[in-house]
Amino acid sequence: MKKLKIGLFMDDFYPSINGVIQVMDNYARRLSKIADVVIVVPYINKSYIDNFPYKVIHIKSHPLRIADYHVANVLLSRKEEKMLLDEKFDIIHVHSPAIMGFHGIRIGKKLNIPVIATMHTQFQKEFKRYSKSDLVTNAMVKAIMKIFNRCYKCYAVNEGIADLYYSFGAKERPEVLPNGTDLKLISSSCHKKINKKYDFKENERVLLFLGRVNILKNVLFIVDVAKHLKDKGFKFKLMFVGTLEDGEVLIKKINKLGLNDDVIITGKIMDRELITEIYNRADLFVFPSIYDASSLVQIEASSQKTPTIFIDGAITACNVTNNVNGFLAPNDPKMFANRIIEIFNDPKLYKTVSEGAYRDLYKHWDDLAKEVYKEYQKIIKEYNETKKK
Repeated sequence: MKKLKIGLFMDDFYPSINGVIQVMDNYARRLSKIADVVIVVPYINKSYIDNFPYKVIHIKSHPLRIADYHVANVLLSRKEEKMLLDEKFDIIHVHSPAIMGFHGIRIGKKLNIPVIATMHTQFQKEFKRYSKSDLVTNAMVKAIMKIFNRCYKCYAVNEGIADLYYSFGAKERPEVLPNGTDLKLISSSCHKKINKKYDFKENERVLLFLGRVNILKNVLFIVDVAKHLKDKGFKFKLMFVGTLEDGEVLIKKINKLGLNDDVIITGKIMDRELITEIYNRADLFVFPSIYDASSLVQIEASSQKTPTIFIDGAITACNVTNNVNGFLAPNDPKMFANRIIEIFNDPKLYKTVSEGAYRDLYKHWDDLAKEVYKEYQKIIKEYNETKKK
């Protein structure tokens, strides 16, 4: 049987790090074992080594001044277009509704193949942060919906995002393709190593945030929560792990509230073994983001039976049942802190939710890649049958 030729189109790629890049990379690594996979992204920085088990095509781009980001050229050169058409894709999967999504749709139309898309992000929040304008934000949301609605089919990373994009004007309610992780459960014997590395006491409560340290992810809210915990006499250590996009603002607030001795900021960690050990050592993953759609980090935490506490009503918590596989708390730092204290005052509940998180929320990319490959086969068959009519 002929191998499928799969094109994955995205507006960002390594050496940048974000959830969507990791999703695409994890799919590509596994799909490349049974199919021909080509990732198509803007040229960003070729100083790193392309050491991937799949092909990467870089489209000419230019840097965007207001963010650490490169934008692909709106028009493909004749050479680039020919190069993409010569790949003879069977299906194109768009992971971004910007310029690369537009290119993916154009190439798909010329090849007469299905183009599908995954809705990963609450783009309107990002647009509002940079534009500071509701008018501009609404116009940009309409623009990305035009891209999505030109695709043969769209998927969302969870039910909440499916509802959100349907409300934005998706031509039909997206189906759900959930995210996963490459992490597997390890032994708690790693605690000794992590305790030594970060100077934790053996029974000290460790609260963890891992991800882009960006105010959009409500990291300053976490500092306010930590202040309330300290004022109530709750003993803990709080870790921030990730790229310090708004690090100066975070550090300034930590200093102002006198939390220097209670908070550890590591910066970005690329070592997946160390990240797994940190998740395993953490007692609670603190994720009050109302920006995220379906963050990979909450799935990573669940892989180590580390439960997550979310803000009640956050889209990223839409598949979480309070006190079953996660914890929900009000969008108020004092009440959020009180909820954390309640959690640790009930060891039986804590254990139940830890096991529930692992049982219900943990999904490995190996299994998800098999599911998405079957979905590709189904879509291609449906599309080809439609062409015959």
